Amino acid sequence: MRIPRPFQQLLRPFEGAARSAAFHAVGALIQCGALFALAVPWLDGGPTRASSCLLALAGMVAVVGAASPLLTGAQRKRFRARLGVEIPAPAAAGGVKRWLRSESAWRQVRYHLVFGPLIAAGGVCVLLLWAASLVAATVYVWVWAVPPEYRIAEVGYVVQAVYVTVLGVAGLYGSAWLSGALARLDTRAALKRLGPSRAEQLERRVEEVTEARAGVVDAADAERRRIERDLHDGAQQRLVSLAVNLGLAKVTMPDLPDDARKVIDDAHREAKEAIAELQDLVRGLHPAVLEDRGLDAALSGLAERAPLPVRVKVDLASRPAPAVEAVAYFVVSEALANVVKHAQASRADVTVERFGGILLVVVSDDGVGGADPSGGTGLAGLAKRVASVDGTFSFSSPVGGPTVVTVELPCAL
Repeated sequence: MRIPRPFQQLLRPFEGAARSAAFHAVGALIQCGALFALAVPWLDGGPTRASSCLLALAGMVAVVGAASPLLTGAQRKRFRARLGVEIPAPAAAGGVKRWLRSESAWRQVRYHLVFGPLIAAGGVCVLLLWAASLVAATVYVWVWAVPPEYRIAEVGYVVQAVYVTVLGVAGLYGSAWLSGALARLDTRAALKRLGPSRAEQLERRVEEVTEARAGVVDAADAERRRIERDLHDGAQQRLVSLAVNLGLAKVTMPDLPDDARKVIDDAHREAKEAIAELQDLVRGLHPAVLEDRGLDAALSGLAERAPLPVRVKVDLASRPAPAVEAVAYFVVSEALANVVKHAQASRADVTVERFGGILLVVVSDDGVGGADPSGGTGLAGLAKRVASVDGTFSFSSPVGGPTVVTVELPCAL
């Protein structure tokens, strides 16, 4: 049955009232367990001296600390089941001693010693107000339920019942508001003290972002490998076959007209140039030698193709992560390309070494220097590529040289 709109407005404050009342009732029951734990040191009749009081207080803290994991678990279930609020668990301390020394342990103890009892007491008061208001709002029902011979004979009791009913209705609205306000207060206190701290939340977020970033880098590297394989096994092989067929045509058909021979010669030359460009493109995406033989062989191939002498020194006890290898290779490739285009150098040096968990890449030349990241030399792009794997990029290029590019990369992502 559809409720008329005016009544909907009147009943709106009571939306979720039953849920919040049940939430406070369960909280009071859980807190009874905490209060029992607090009463354990006092069960023998209670301390009589100041020193005994201090010992009893210390015992209370110790008992609540021991029971804190159980109480915290019960509170998390209460918030999840009654309010749909998920309170994340703080980071595991690893061992009882470390847990007792952790900040999260004492935040939980403070909740169960201070905030929990106070909020539970407020919840009990709200529940009592609910009950009293409900009884007052239905006072006519109680009056009519009494047998006629026991009804109040005092004149004017009907008018008094009207006042009581009005107070009861006002009390119901007040109970609904207080119940929601207390639930919100309890939620804020629990999230702050039973869940991870702000620093722990930021640390978790950083870990999640780092893992997501590593996944994106790995996915991009895998996609480059796929494109490289497709180009190498597909388009490049077709171009090679085309060039071979054109070469055979030149050899096997010597009596062709000059115009036809010129067309075949031009097509043969264009096919070979396309193969060379495609090979450069494939190496730029992800060289196969890097995946098969590692950085040493891949960088040696770069040095051999460079138009100036390049000394390569690679000292690696083990291979770093594939994404890190790819970044190191492209850093050296782009740096050598800059040397050839802009440095006017007579030689270059490439050094790749591993120090613990750091891969150090240094590219230097004896050119004119004066490199500027904003001058279109690709240095800004190199810095972004290095930052994608949490590496650090720096370079020095005074006017007159030399130019030194230094990159530090984590060996594992």
